[in-house]
Amino acid sequence: MAKTPKLEHSELAGEFTEDGVTVLVDIFRPEGTNGDWKMEVVTQDEDLIEWEEPFATDREAFDEFLATVARDGIHSFLEGDDPSIH
Repeated sequence: MAKTPKLEHSELAGEFTEDGVTVLVDIFRPEGTNGDWKMEVVTQDEDLIEWEEPFATDREAFDEFLATVARDGIHSFLEGDDPSIH
């Protein structure tokens, strides 16, 4: 069996609530590396939304999340039947 790599989670990761909707923002990279950060959002219904492109810093990832919420609204993560890829 392949060993699952340990992940380092950003201090910016966590629950985010707006307009009565809470999502989990997960920003992570392989532990012990200076690699790029990946970002995923998990909805209350456990739908997974992931960004295809990595981010150079965890701050860039979180800023992109905030920009998405400002532009499209928190409810945009809940719309549609299929999980989104950004």
